[in-house]
Amino acid sequence: MQGVGLALRIEDYGLLGDTQTAALVGRDGSIDWLCLPRFDSPACFASLLGDEHAGFWRLAPASGGTCTRRRYREDTLVLESEWETPEGAVRLIDFMPPRGEAADVVRIVEGLGGRVPMRMALRLRFDYGRIVPWVRHRDGERNAIAGPDAAWLNTPVELHGRDLTTYGDFTVSAGDRVPFVLTYKPSHEPRPKAVEAERALRDTELFWSEWMRGCDYEGRWNAAVRRSLITLKALTYAPTGGIVAAATTSLPERLGGSRNWDYRFCWLRDATFTLQALLGTGFAAEAKAWREWLLRAVAGDPSSLQIMYGIDGTRRLPEFTVDWLAGYEGSSPVRIGNAASGQFQLDTWGEVLEGLHLARLAGIEADDDAWDVQRALMDFLEGHWSDPDNSLWEVRGPRRHFVHSKVLAWAGAKSAVRAVERFGLDGPADRWRALSERIHADVCEHGYDADRGTFTQFYGSRGVDAALLLIPQVGFLPWDDPRVVGTVDAVRRELYRDGFVLRYDTEADGGVDGLPGAEGAFLACTFWFADALHGIGRTEQATELFERLLDLRNDVGLLSEEYDTAAGRQVGNTPQAYSHVGLVNTARHLSGTRPAWQRGPRSGPR
Repeated sequence: MQGVGLALRIEDYGLLGDTQTAALVGRDGSIDWLCLPRFDSPACFASLLGDEHAGFWRLAPASGGTCTRRRYREDTLVLESEWETPEGAVRLIDFMPPRGEAADVVRIVEGLGGRVPMRMALRLRFDYGRIVPWVRHRDGERNAIAGPDAAWLNTPVELHGRDLTTYGDFTVSAGDRVPFVLTYKPSHEPRPKAVEAERALRDTELFWSEWMRGCDYEGRWNAAVRRSLITLKALTYAPTGGIVAAATTSLPERLGGSRNWDYRFCWLRDATFTLQALLGTGFAAEAKAWREWLLRAVAGDPSSLQIMYGIDGTRRLPEFTVDWLAGYEGSSPVRIGNAASGQFQLDTWGEVLEGLHLARLAGIEADDDAWDVQRALMDFLEGHWSDPDNSLWEVRGPRRHFVHSKVLAWAGAKSAVRAVERFGLDGPADRWRALSERIHADVCEHGYDADRGTFTQFYGSRGVDAALLLIPQVGFLPWDDPRVVGTVDAVRRELYRDGFVLRYDTEADGGVDGLPGAEGAFLACTFWFADALHGIGRTEQATELFERLLDLRNDVGLLSEEYDTAAGRQVGNTPQAYSHVGLVNTARHLSGTRPAWQRGPRSGPR
């Protein structure tokens, strides 16, 4: 196993992407994570999860150190990092052009003043740091090849090799612009045509700025919302429309812990919230692509519905550990794949039904196949809503009757009824309505603790769950119902820690998830809590909490999955789509920018 590395804090990384894969570049100018050619491909730079032996690409002043400042160019994913050194000032421009013939990472060093000695170090290591490629010098560039993978580095800088690493030393003066282009393609295919760095920069800026012209959010938190939408677009796999939960695997939920999962897949439960964020800010095309991915993924026997799929709809996501990597700051194991894909999570059926109904409400054109899929899902839901499940939190302990799961089963049934009544679709509305009433009564009888005045995590539980905050958002009960207000107060009492919200108490009921250790505050849940405070009329508190969440973003506007309040650091996989979706939707709710069509499921506080 490689030693524990010296990776930066999670918030010290910026995101690059071409809507097919993503890279993380640190404030020290080092790309420490990159999977090629797709989000879910093996990493060729994996020092984020190990040490420098696992691969990196550093480009920075020879004196070292982190950049003085950095920013994205306006509404783009072009990252600019600047260093002020005793010798002068220099800017590093990093980006990934929209995918053409091949995947490219482009880095341009721009001299701003003085004469700054620079150093480039490239250590390609395919298969998560395990494979050292054969590197050749050919036609003025370096070519690395190993098995199915090949990469080319093109630059005017003279390069030399040492210790299985490629180096380049040069000096930049004011006005100098020195390009580096790393290109990847499968090794059995011919070398792709090299992109010209400056032209690629213009094309990349144009791509992002034109895309952002579709944004129609004009609320109080405009800059934060726009950056989150760009992040969501960057996490979209353009060929299929699927949106990965995050760009990374195995960044820990607690530093040094073992709650480390692979998030480079598409979760069905993200569908409704993501559709709400995209549709509510003007991005109907992306919402439609996500809806189409959803329909393709769930097609088939509804009993075999999974909670997550690969970016192309792949169903088999076997989980294994990469034991030669020590993990981020020693947080092991490093996992590839996700065994939770085989769990039974009842809420998923309701999420899919609700998401497809939301798309229909928004006017996204549907076809008969979409309704056929929903009817098949309803057939399964009718026969299995009363089964225990693993919950949306993918607990690896015993299955239980989780309240949120039952509530989403209710929401799915209600969506089906609304589809028949509002759109004239063919279906047994009376039977489905009776089903929703049975589920509603069952939850209110078995999932509510009258002595404590709150809904519980599961039937008979002494704990609560942040997902209970969604009960009024899906319309199960109105915001002013005393049981809703009591549940919001219970979440504050039992899950509110140092100003943020946990998903659930990992020690309640003897340890519901079957895993050791604790975790940080879950950012999506804290956004839900802000929504809930707003919904029950505590808007000033909600706004204060939302502003506190915004302060957790790093210097370029990115959020990971969780926040460790004791360490004062972001934790979990990054950037996390669920966190950025939560930011967009809470900003919309607090700004009062709800579209006219959005009166049904997940309409938010009202």
